[in-house]
Amino acid sequence: MDNAAPNSSSSAAATAAAVAAAAASGNGVQGGDRPEDPSKQNLAQVTASIQRTLGLLHQLNLNVSSFSSASQLPLLQRLNALVAELDTMQKLAEGCNIQVPMEVVNLIDDGKNPDEFTRDVLNSCIAKNQITKGKTDAFKSLRKHLLEELEEAFPEDIEAYRQIRATSAAVIHRLSAFWKC
Repeated sequence: MDNAAPNSSSSAAATAAAVAAAAASGNGVQGGDRPEDPSKQNLAQVTASIQRTLGLLHQLNLNVSSFSSASQLPLLQRLNALVAELDTMQKLAEGCNIQVPMEVVNLIDDGKNPDEFTRDVLNSCIAKNQITKGKTDAFKSLRKHLLEELEEAFPEDIEAYRQIRATSAAVIHRLSAFWKC
C-alpha cells in the first residue's frame, strides 16, 4: 500500500501540473487572446488553486508517512482543507474552457513527458504540410506546362486568357482591400 499511494498521488500531481502548465501557457483555451474572455480571467485563479492543491497533497503525504495518534488532528484538518480546495477548484474550473487531449493525460499516466505529444503532432503537421506543398508544386508545374503547350497551339486565345486573368486579379485585389476596411 505504501507504493500505491505515492504513485497514484504523483500521477495525479503530474496530471494536475500538466493541466496547470497548459492553462498557464494558454494551450487549449478557447476564445483567443481577448482580455475580456471570462475563461482567461479565471485561469490564474484555477492555476493558483491547482498549486495549493498540490501543496496540500504533499503535506498530506508527509503526515500519512509519519502518522501517529498525536498527528491525527492535523491530518484531519489537512484532509478538510484538501476537500475545501478541491471544491473551490471545481467551482473556478467551471468558468474555464480548457481542453486537454486524452493522449496527453494517457502519456502522463504512463509516466511520460507530455511534450512528446506536442512533438508528435508538430511532426505530423510538418509531414502533411510537405505532402500538400508537393501537390501544390505539381499542380503549378502542370499549369505552367499546359499554358506553354496551349500558347504554341492557340497564341491569340492564351493572350486573351492572360488579359482576363489580369483584369480579374485587379478586381479581386480591389475588393479585398475594400473588405479589409
